[in-house]
Amino acid sequence: MSQREQVADSVVTAERDESLLRAAQRLGHWFHQPALLQQAMSHSSLPRGGDPCASERLEFLGDAVLNLAISELLYQRHGTWSEGQLSLARASIVRTASLALKARALGLDAALRLGRGEEKTGGRHKPSILAAAYESAIGAVFVDAGYQQARTVIGEHFAAELDAAVRVDSDPKTHLQEVVQSTHGCAPVYRVLETTGPDHARRFLIAVEIGGQPVAEGRGGSKRAAEQDAAARALQQLQDSEGE
Repeated sequence: MSQREQVADSVVTAERDESLLRAAQRLGHWFHQPALLQQAMSHSSLPRGGDPCASERLEFLGDAVLNLAISELLYQRHGTWSEGQLSLARASIVRTASLALKARALGLDAALRLGRGEEKTGGRHKPSILAAAYESAIGAVFVDAGYQQARTVIGEHFAAELDAAVRVDSDPKTHLQEVVQSTHGCAPVYRVLETTGPDHARRFLIAVEIGGQPVAEGRGGSKRAAEQDAAARALQQLQDSEGE
């Protein structure tokens, strides 16, 4: 490597470290293990010699923590909301477009480390990559400090969205059926993927399909609750597709 390339690399490294520091400050969490945030911001397009991608593992955790925290916070804030309203609100918050906007606001786009190919094709601005980066960051907070801290951070990030009113003229299943009938000429189909737990505390995982293609999955303590959750998520998926 030439001296010029070495200087250029040192400048890039310094800028990246500064971006990570700003991202940590905006996240609202002081990391006991700073390497976790660096791992979260290291995209799978980077060479890693066959090792599992740390950011994808953190994204896996962050997705679960985010869904639980948003569900809990909505439940606590809105004691008069129906299950359908809660499902719609959660689906509107935990979706690609919303998480990508949050990642940009927190400066995660600048802190991302991408492979050359992904960098050249504008990966730093892709909503899917930015949304994954946000989930990875939440996963890093969870590993570093536990669920309570992660929930606090999430609550601060989504304070406005959590308190926003949700207008729902019909339940998500009815709404989805109306949309799908008008756009696809068919009805959504719900399939039970998994049933867990004892008889008195069943948990259902249900997929909703449109035209034979799976669109979203939902969970609940009854088939109806899981179907409502799946329908709410499917509505958001359709809205996201229209906005792309």
